[in-house]
Amino acid sequence: MSSLRSWDEALESVLERVDPLPAETVPLERASGRVLAAAARSATDLPPFPSSAMDGFAVRSSDTAGTLPIVFRIAAGRPAPRELRQGEAMAIATGGVVPDGADAVVPIEVVVESANAVELPEAAAGANVRPRGGDMAAGDAVASAGELLGPAQIGALAAAGVAAVECARAPRVCVLTTGTELRKPGQPLAPGEIYEANGVMLASLLEQAGAAVEQLAAVSDDEDAHRAALDRGLDADVLVTSGGVSVGPHDLVRRVAAELGVEEVFWGVSVKPGKPLAFGARGSTLVFGLPGNPVSSLVCARLFVVPALLALTGITEPRPRLEPGRLARAVRPDPRRTEFLRARASYAGDEVRLDPVSGQESHMIGRAAGADALVLVPPGEAELPEDSAVRYLRLVP
Repeated sequence: MSSLRSWDEALESVLERVDPLPAETVPLERASGRVLAAAARSATDLPPFPSSAMDGFAVRSSDTAGTLPIVFRIAAGRPAPRELRQGEAMAIATGGVVPDGADAVVPIEVVVESANAVELPEAAAGANVRPRGGDMAAGDAVASAGELLGPAQIGALAAAGVAAVECARAPRVCVLTTGTELRKPGQPLAPGEIYEANGVMLASLLEQAGAAVEQLAAVSDDEDAHRAALDRGLDADVLVTSGGVSVGPHDLVRRVAAELGVEEVFWGVSVKPGKPLAFGARGSTLVFGLPGNPVSSLVCARLFVVPALLALTGITEPRPRLEPGRLARAVRPDPRRTEFLRARASYAGDEVRLDPVSGQESHMIGRAAGADALVLVPPGEAELPEDSAVRYLRLVP
């Protein structure tokens, strides 16, 4: 690892290898969290007719102020059978169709209503009337290609009459952990054994990023077992391994992957934790070899694998979005590598305060569980004092 790539350089090398996945038609009710492959356009004007913004009375503004007879009562979904004539008023519910001839709605709170008549104050033309197409016109783009669909977009698409959308296929990811010492949680531990946590941790993170994840059974430090598992994982869009990427005699992942045709793009990044990260590809399959220490594995997955998944779906900006914040206490940088400190974010007015958790070693996943942010600390010699301006990344995509 004599020539370590910076975080930016390594991420750029990853994204250069990504080709967006093909699109598929997705029913709107199953499209939340998906990324549009093509613009989705409104099938109708919104609203599709002039509608009332409140309960009240539809009138001609020129007839106010005064007392007018009530000739019809309009409910939502039940328009008036005719236009409003001069000298008339129609009661109207919120969302009801404003009848032809009316140009204003007077709120019910400001009128005096008798049996079949209503006394109204003066109303301005256009008051409380939502014009047809005031939100958007038929054919307008409701959401654009590369946009992630959340609740607001889903609601807008439904209101616009869109029943299905074109979305990039969800990336298929295989997660493989390696190590003879690994046992499933709940099993008894023999001397020297530990519980396998990285697989389920990575699967959780990558599913939150929109992937369809298959978690393979952990494999022992055996070449044949590695070869069989890696060969299966290479059928996915993305293969993510954890462990076995360093230089020890039992670190088999990189060598066996190379035998299976994986071209290694880089090995080693100037990031702490996560230095021995490996990245390569076989055909269109992206291959990430993450370190075995759980915090290193988590941080590398957030920094490199998640952006690759977002790029596969065609999202507009897949790179991690760093936000501004301030340190809640002083920290000392690593002199050579960019460090991502696990921290807890809190709010003080408009500012985000970032308090690094105690225990930053790469094996301390229990301590990392108390963090919800990664604070970027550039390499340097001088201590960063409390209240220093920093940038941070949310741990959850």
